Amino acid sequence: MAGTTHPLQLDRGTVDVTVDVQGQEGRTFLLLHGGGGPQTVTPFAGFLAGQRPARVLTPLHPGFGGTVRPEWLTDVPTLAQVYADLLEELDLRDVAVVGNSIGGWIAAELAALGSERISCVTLVNAVGVRVPGHPIADTFSLTPPELARLSFHDPSKSRFDPNALSAEQRAVMEANRAALRVYSGPHDMADPTLTDRLAKIDRPTLVVWGASDQVVDSDYGRAYARAVPGADFRLLEGTGHLPQAETPEQLLPVVWDFAESHTADRTRN
Repeated sequence: MAGTTHPLQLDRGTVDVTVDVQGQEGRTFLLLHGGGGPQTVTPFAGFLAGQRPARVLTPLHPGFGGTVRPEWLTDVPTLAQVYADLLEELDLRDVAVVGNSIGGWIAAELAALGSERISCVTLVNAVGVRVPGHPIADTFSLTPPELARLSFHDPSKSRFDPNALSAEQRAVMEANRAALRVYSGPHDMADPTLTDRLAKIDRPTLVVWGASDQVVDSDYGRAYARAVPGADFRLLEGTGHLPQAETPEQLLPVVWDFAESHTADRTRN
């Protein structure tokens, strides 16, 4: 993933964030990838920028894609603060934030920080909360084919072939998994305190869920939406944990229409 690296100075230290940008002008989107890495969202970023007047920024979470994760960057709330600082550094306004899986958790934490630079938030099959009776699948214990069966409505749409990876690509993949383990925390993709922070979100929020997701089911998604004041819930049939990869043509109008109906000016009126 090519991109521009932006050094950011936080209270805890310095971190470099690499950001890919697709599209030149239009609505600004911050698209946050999940544990599968940037390849799970980069095609959708290009699709969005190609189909709509949109400028789509896709950052690499530090530690993914061969980037460096500082030792102090060990949890999702701190990573959300990194992205809040990125919005400040780039002087971005009226930003529609979209996150998938752990990227959705990061997006929720970012919204809870209360940045006025964000106009709305879309959480796509997000993780992070604990919902009794609806556990998050232990993806670390699964082989790629097993994970594909849980993640996709149609597992044949999973294009990942571990046998086709070079040694370098395998090393990056292992580093991605190591970073994901750090960010996921001691409770495996959930933070018992997140629900309290979700109650503080005052940005328009849409929770989107692939109905065939077996990593986190749709009732988990409905509980997520109930935890955010005023959030809407939208169920997408015929798709799973990664709608942006499996059915991008279905997700795009949902994401776009929500962003268009919640510009910063309309939000403040």
